[in-house]
Amino acid sequence: MSEYHLSTSKVRPVLLNLACSFSLGVAALMALPVVSSSLAPALQMDSPFAAQAAEKEKPKRSTRRTPAIRAKIFEKLNAAQEAADAKRYNEAIGMLNELRDKEGRGSLNSYELANLYNMYAFIYFTQEKYEQALDAYRNVVKQPDIPEAMELNTKYTIAQLYFVKEDYKNGVNVLLEWFKAKQEMQEDPGAGAYALLAQGYYQLKDLDRALKYIEVAINDYQKRGKVPKEQWWGLQRYLYYEKNDIKRVAAILEETLKYYQKKAYWLQLSAMYNEMKLDRKATATMEAAYEQGLLEKDKELINMAYLYLSQEVPYKAAKVLDKGIKSGAIPATSKNLEILGNSWRQAQEIKRAIPEMEKAAAKSDKGELWSRLGSIYLDNDEFEKAEKAIESAFRKGDLKRPDSAYLVLGMARFNLQKYAEAKKAFKEALKSEKSKDYAKNWLEFMEREIARQEALKDEV
Repeated sequence: MSEYHLSTSKVRPVLLNLACSFSLGVAALMALPVVSSSLAPALQMDSPFAAQAAEKEKPKRSTRRTPAIRAKIFEKLNAAQEAADAKRYNEAIGMLNELRDKEGRGSLNSYELANLYNMYAFIYFTQEKYEQALDAYRNVVKQPDIPEAMELNTKYTIAQLYFVKEDYKNGVNVLLEWFKAKQEMQEDPGAGAYALLAQGYYQLKDLDRALKYIEVAINDYQKRGKVPKEQWWGLQRYLYYEKNDIKRVAAILEETLKYYQKKAYWLQLSAMYNEMKLDRKATATMEAAYEQGLLEKDKELINMAYLYLSQEVPYKAAKVLDKGIKSGAIPATSKNLEILGNSWRQAQEIKRAIPEMEKAAAKSDKGELWSRLGSIYLDNDEFEKAEKAIESAFRKGDLKRPDSAYLVLGMARFNLQKYAEAKKAFKEALKSEKSKDYAKNWLEFMEREIARQEALKDEV
């Protein structure tokens, strides 16, 4: 009887990214968006003949004698594969059923049965019928005397399918069996397998083992001069954050940013520097993201401005806010306009501060902003505007420091030579422990100034 061994031209692998993910969550990394990343390697679903082709490419390590696929069985399997490749799945399943039932399970040898079930699994998997695919794959590995490579590849696929079904306990158990077989054959499991095992332990909340194996995967890549997968670093830094090892999280983010330039990583790194009280680094990191045009949301831009203010660089803070408000990226609310006005004021740009504070005050129903506007007017020697602004502040009410407002009002009226009214304002400020000394000094100064002016009149 003729025997057929199948060529690699019949191998048509299908790639699937497993839906095995982890969530960092908002609370996990401070300001970081919960970030969700796929850690599993691509799942390769071979045609029924892939394992035999792989056996041809690798030297055999076992003494198993694998029976050959007979010509008539080969032709029927090949026909089913062609139907499956053309997405005629029901037709393909019918062919397989006929082969299984007509020939009879007893008349098919173990390798023929293994390829039969492998084809069933491939079709079910393509249709996302994962439970049926799992059953078919389990039937593959039940067959005796199949190539070790086929058995190992199938077990690995079974483990991954458990992950797809979120059955992580069984997935990890099968994966550990696969690891043991690999070790017995003295074969390297590969970084991707360690990463998948780490993902499984993460899902089982065994974070210590998850960290152990994700680091094996990352170190393996780095030793070979390869860049670790972005998702691997994501899981590693999450696990270190859970251990409250902020320094290590920052180091991982620094390494990640060398290869994966994403806004989320800049924001996370800045947050980590903040936790470590490295304010200059936190600001510089956010600035790097800003200069690259990565900060687009209003909260991100406002946070950038606050960081500049914390580092006593108000001019840069004002520029960020001014550009953001003019472009519409930052809403022109009373609060945001106030921050802009205060930033210009701290930068000694009074003429720029005034119009922003005027707009902020006009949008506010409270007196606090009018009080601050009055203070800015006073700094710019616009005494009449300062007086009117403070008067508006008192009419609207809700002042945090009315004593300070009285001081500004008193100084504005003094410069307008409204001495009696200025005296009333300073006397109100005297009532506050925080301002009484300053108010007293102003009253004494004003009395001396009035006396000096009266003396000049007498001399004339």
